[in-house]
Amino acid sequence: MNPSTIPAALHSAAQRFGAAEAVVDGETRWNFTGLLDRVRAAAGVFLGADLHPGDRVAVLGPNTAHWIVAALGALYAGGTLVPLNTRFTAAETLDVLTRSGAKALVVTEEFLGVDRLAELRRAGLPPELRTVLRIPVDSAAPAPDLTGSPVPPHAVVARAVVARAESVRDNEVSDILYTSGTTGRSKGAMSAHHQSLGVAAAWAELAGLRTGDRYLVVNPFFHSFGYKIGILASLLTGATLVPQAVFDPATTVRLIERERITVLPGAPTIYQSLLDHEHTADLSTLRLAVTGAAVVPVRLVERMRTELGFDTVLTAYGLTEAVVATMCHPGDDPVTVATTCGRPAAGFELRLAGDGEILLRGPNLMLGYLDDPVATAAAIDGDGWLHTGDIGRLDEHGCLTITDRLKDMYISGGFNVYPAEIEKALAGLDGVSAAAVIGVPDERLGEVGRAFVVTGPGAALSTSDVLEFCKARLANFKVPRSVEFRDSLPRNASGKVLKQRLREES
Repeated sequence: MNPSTIPAALHSAAQRFGAAEAVVDGETRWNFTGLLDRVRAAAGVFLGADLHPGDRVAVLGPNTAHWIVAALGALYAGGTLVPLNTRFTAAETLDVLTRSGAKALVVTEEFLGVDRLAELRRAGLPPELRTVLRIPVDSAAPAPDLTGSPVPPHAVVARAVVARAESVRDNEVSDILYTSGTTGRSKGAMSAHHQSLGVAAAWAELAGLRTGDRYLVVNPFFHSFGYKIGILASLLTGATLVPQAVFDPATTVRLIERERITVLPGAPTIYQSLLDHEHTADLSTLRLAVTGAAVVPVRLVERMRTELGFDTVLTAYGLTEAVVATMCHPGDDPVTVATTCGRPAAGFELRLAGDGEILLRGPNLMLGYLDDPVATAAAIDGDGWLHTGDIGRLDEHGCLTITDRLKDMYISGGFNVYPAEIEKALAGLDGVSAAAVIGVPDERLGEVGRAFVVTGPGAALSTSDVLEFCKARLANFKVPRSVEFRDSLPRNASGKVLKQRLREES
């Protein structure tokens, strides 16, 4: 039986897998026993900072060994993890910090030329935030305050840390992952310990993740695909987790060869980029790929098998509120893998409403949105069905195909983008009278945004004016890639913009 709390999963992994490699990040190599030691040391730091059970700990940084220890340390200390999207602007990050009520923030040092903490301090950190801890980006750099070589804590502290971990209950909130809502306001989806572990275990079983696998995680840890399907799935199975801070095809192929990677999940763009990259690396160890989040061409699945060497290629459908809703099975043919998202998984029931909207119900459905009962009630009906906003169809084998999105959401490079959020931002640009945003096909990213802008009388705006305005206020995956100026937008009798017409005209 799988453990039902994340602290228990850490103990179980140390007992079962012990000296096997748990995390490999550059020169950093920790076995499962060493990982538990470091997590306990980090938990001691949190207790020393007066972290109470249930207090929220935000973690902001790229995929590194230090991120793993910070997050698991917070959970071991009885805290609730709030992963922060590294693509968010300072304003977006502060919004989540404030609304989550985070008591502690663990933030990386300068990354990609940006000092996130300096930006946040300039903007004004929330007063509720009592503790700020820094972690390095370089995996070889020591971080003695949190994730460096573990120093045996004082016996009293050690006992307190273990007692706190043992006090965690499986129905308590383990994490709050923020996902943009269809109104453009992010919402914090809450999951309990047993749910986060439940979806991780279900995914691992379906995918065939196993002890001895070498799992390269390019999916960001702030996303459920990196955190739950990456970190937690590896803990449960004994797979070695190899984080990659920034996806780069040249670096990725070197990592695959050097670390003998066997498992590489990701968005379709990851595999397309690897196929487009010329190299001489040995990729023969690759065996398992799991993708989704966008249309996957049959040809791509075939090339992943023949040219990248994957034995198994699977697709899945999920969302932050449900994580893993459907998934293909090993042995499914390339057409099934490419054109469907598989059958219900992780204990989920699935049915289609009269308009084709996908409804989900099951034990691993989120508990609700943090401090937002109205949004929770709008998403989950009285019978426990989550209304996803996606439209789909089921074939004779029970496999799901996504056909449209009720709420205009599109997916760019694996990230959900909600036009309402971009349109709200554009409304603040002087000279904009009206704006509408749609997703348009893009060979590399699947879809990218196109903004249709109507300017006010006498206003003179350029494409660069619009894009630079968005870049300063929105994460880069939300920024439109093109702008079209129009005299007016097509609307129906009630004044609603007819986005389908814009799509037809694009």
